[in-house]
Amino acid sequence: MKKQDILENQASQVYLAIGSNLGNKINNIQVTKFELVKHKIKILKSSSFYVSKSWPDDSMPNYINIVIKIETCLTPLELLEVCNTIESKLGRIRTKKNSPRTCDIDIIDYDNKILGKPNSKLELPHPRMFKRNFVLLPLFDVDKSWKHPKSKINIVKLINSLPIKHLRSIKRI
Repeated sequence: MKKQDILENQASQVYLAIGSNLGNKINNIQVTKFELVKHKIKILKSSSFYVSKSWPDDSMPNYINIVIKIETCLTPLELLEVCNTIESKLGRIRTKKNSPRTCDIDIIDYDNKILGKPNSKLELPHPRMFKRNFVLLPLFDVDKSWKHPKSKINIVKLINSLPIKHLRSIKRI
């Protein structure tokens, strides 16, 4: 019997952004959380719900978004696979980029790791998260001391760097 490395099963702390702009959006997010737990993912903290305009085409239905802090023993790629499976189970159909969807799950930060290159299957931290009000404000709800793993800029400075119109276009519900 092979002795397992002590670090092999160590849980990682991860931030996930979850959004929906089709169907019963709040229910879609709640079901997503339930599905994550079924995959042995522990939810440590969840933000408030936020309503934001669809991006980049604000003529599409508004989104409801949250950020959750989780603990998992899955690797980043295993977690990505679970997230994609849950999105499919909730009816997400991948058509064109940024099209409306019942469920979208993005890995924002995985244990402060820096992983991947542009156009790879997974890039960590999420490459555009620092520009998105619907990620930064819910992330602030969950962890007021969070810092971007690459730039080391704290969450307050990232939020303050957003254009004022982006800050005014999102509402906590």
